[in-house]
Amino acid sequence: MELACLDLEGVLIPEIWMAFAEKTGIEELRATTRDTSDYDKLMTQRLEVLAKHNLGLNEIQEVITTLSPLEGAKEFIDWLRKRFQVVILSDTFYEFAGPLMAQLGYPTLLCHTLTTDANGKVLDYNLRQANPKRQAICAFKSIYYRTIAAGDSYNDTTMLAEADAGILFHAPDNVIREFPQFPAVNTFADLKKEFIKASHRDLIL
Repeated sequence: MELACLDLEGVLIPEIWMAFAEKTGIEELRATTRDTSDYDKLMTQRLEVLAKHNLGLNEIQEVITTLSPLEGAKEFIDWLRKRFQVVILSDTFYEFAGPLMAQLGYPTLLCHTLTTDANGKVLDYNLRQANPKRQAICAFKSIYYRTIAAGDSYNDTTMLAEADAGILFHAPDNVIREFPQFPAVNTFADLKKEFIKASHRDLIL
């Protein structure tokens, strides 16, 4: 059996922190894992900025309720689920993802959690485990699943490398340039073709 493992933000849904930065006008919140490979440093910076501006989970969730999946994402997920078992491996948080996962039909999601107080102040972030995307792929392989993974950012590259096949999707030029070993595509039509090409089964569009 083959598993399709997908990143979430930038692949299926908009970048939540960028949407929040646009809403608040806070430029420091525009940084994402498309810009840096140090996730802990990025999240520490985000929490410091939230505290500085007295913003928390409630304000972020208000912005999330205005977002929709990327155009074509729901149709792609439906197509993929007919041909593969599908798992979303993300560095987002369960406290963020709910409304958007509902719009995608609730595919399986493995991600992180936040610690907040009664007023919604974000006190800390709790990683599911170190290097969680790669470790998930390792776990799937240990129970004899063949894995095909797609993502767009630095934090996806260890997942893509560990998978039996890795694909860059909607990736920025800097990531494509640094990881030329992965095919890079920008449309869901082309992503379907890459999944079919990577599969060991006879699949059709």
